[in-house]
Amino acid sequence: MHIHILGICGTFMGGLAALARESGHTVTGCDANVYPPMSDQLRALGIELIEGFGADQMAIQPDLFVVGNVVTRGNPLMEAVLDAGLPYTSGPQWLADHVLQGRHVLAVAGTHGKTSTTSMLAWVLDQAGLAPGFLVGGVPLNFGVSARLGASGQVARLGSPGAPFVIEADEYDSAFFDKRSKFVHYRPRTVILNNLEFDHADIFDDLAAIERQFHHLVRTVPAHGRLVVNAREESLQRVLAMGCWSEVTRFGARKEEPGALRARGEPHAFDVLRGSLKIARVDWALLGEHNQLNALATIAAAEHVGVAPDAAGRALATFQNVRRRLELRGEARGIKVYDDFAHHPTAMRTTVNGLRRKVGLQRILAVFEPRSNTMKLGAMKAQLPWSLEEADLAFCHSGGLGWDAVQALAPMGKQAVVSATIDDLVKQVVAAARAGDHILCMSNGGFGGIHAKLLDAMARP
Repeated sequence: MHIHILGICGTFMGGLAALARESGHTVTGCDANVYPPMSDQLRALGIELIEGFGADQMAIQPDLFVVGNVVTRGNPLMEAVLDAGLPYTSGPQWLADHVLQGRHVLAVAGTHGKTSTTSMLAWVLDQAGLAPGFLVGGVPLNFGVSARLGASGQVARLGSPGAPFVIEADEYDSAFFDKRSKFVHYRPRTVILNNLEFDHADIFDDLAAIERQFHHLVRTVPAHGRLVVNAREESLQRVLAMGCWSEVTRFGARKEEPGALRARGEPHAFDVLRGSLKIARVDWALLGEHNQLNALATIAAAEHVGVAPDAAGRALATFQNVRRRLELRGEARGIKVYDDFAHHPTAMRTTVNGLRRKVGLQRILAVFEPRSNTMKLGAMKAQLPWSLEEADLAFCHSGGLGWDAVQALAPMGKQAVVSATIDDLVKQVVAAARAGDHILCMSNGGFGGIHAKLLDAMARP
């Protein structure tokens, strides 16, 4: 089959393209901006990429158009497809029909931590010899690719049909013609519900609307499936209260709870307890309580496909995380520059806290851009001072915002600096930075190449 993918350079659609190519399909694709790192990964696979959404791409004559959720009505190519009455589908639907059928799907859902936890779970299953397939919304350093098919045959250890496939399960909508969350297409047998907060203000009115979508996911899990649920999240308890038909394993309880997994020790070195019984030990390079919780969820999910908790703990010791998760990009004049994907206030606060635990009293300069659709709408601007309170200084790129960043950050006083351009922001950060500082850049985009600009500026005499 020849498929042509509209919006191919997004992490999900790019991963789908890689899986389709590995499956033997002919794959081409287009995007408004053909950009790395996905463009590099796809070209390395021999996938032809076309810049833009011109209707002239109809001449390619694929068997099927696979449409990403970046595509809207009015898109020239999509309008031509509709006018011609040609077959099209969403990315999640294609994945469900052509990759996930017959697999034991392990889905990782939640507002935060999906990419890291999906990568952890894939790595643990890989180290257990299960050769899992996976699709991750980032590039796990242990694998070097964002997606692979893995084993496709029967795996006796699973106790259920099909080899494992681990997928990052996003609650964002599937396509302009399918407003259901992506994850309802996946039909998982094992589901991690990491956490749940309000997000995606461009498509959801409130938290209750997202909770309803999560319950739609819960409804798809079979009776012999497993829900791995964060015990600290009231929103997830409300989701389960709508109805639950599967086994539930809770994690992260702050005190002993029968059957639940909890941690004892620091996030970088801790015992895993079930009740009062130690079942695993994790010693690894990751920081932050959020990663400790991600590890507990991973261990509980891996156990559902036959991986013993102690083996999962040993595998996590060699887990290297994902690119753009507190990734050190370089050092100049004794100042370190990090890159992180955090863009929701809670994720930003968690990331700053993780770095604070690492560097102690050394200064943290938080540099961020409110780039996501939710942040651009200003739905969470009031939470920004809270998200940045452990940073010594905060620098905000306000270009393209429809709200006043200076006013939103006013509670921080002189601790916060706002600039409308990347170049001005770089100058302000460089002027404030001194040896021993840690500059933490947070964005879900390329941030105008600010990491390299900072390092170059600080390296100059």
